Amino acid sequence: MTEYLILFAIVFGLNLLPAFGPPTWSVIVLFGINSQLPLAGLVVVAALASSSGRYILAHGFRLFATRLSKKTRANLAAARAAFERKRHHNLMALVFFIVSPLPSAQQFGAVGLAGVCILPFTLAFFVGRLFSYTFYAGGAELVDRNTSLGDTFRDSLTSPVGIAIQVLMLGGLVLLAKVDWVRIFGPAPSDK
Repeated sequence: MTEYLILFAIVFGLNLLPAFGPPTWSVIVLFGINSQLPLAGLVVVAALASSSGRYILAHGFRLFATRLSKKTRANLAAARAAFERKRHHNLMALVFFIVSPLPSAQQFGAVGLAGVCILPFTLAFFVGRLFSYTFYAGGAELVDRNTSLGDTFRDSLTSPVGIAIQVLMLGGLVLLAKVDWVRIFGPAPSDK
């Protein structure tokens, strides 16, 4: 039980980070190598922890959004209203959360900033993580047992490609808030 709590705490904490955190899959692989946790338990606990962390992260971005300028909040409200007008937009977004290879922190940041309902995205993320974490945990036996958690974290934090992707995704969040969505979609119904 202690191993499950440690796994949950580490994965939850990593998923509270808005950027530049080591990938969750590295923790899952290392737990798969260095523990006797059954595959199903490892996957479910990690998926619950990562989904819970991202849910809280999105709420943090939502709180941050209240500190943005009135114009930026109106733009985000217009983007949310345009998104919510079309049912197929919601379904496409949920599918994207299930299969997306992009860093999920910034995706949840965008959901939080835009004020979109967080729970459906969290559930879609959870389902996607059940599949991807099963793949990672199942492949843990293929990884060198001498790999250390510190080496994996250092490699993930110093990878030029990883850093570039994080910076680009953070820039995308800034652009999301700066686009004049009111001009593109019109004001949100509550702003008219």
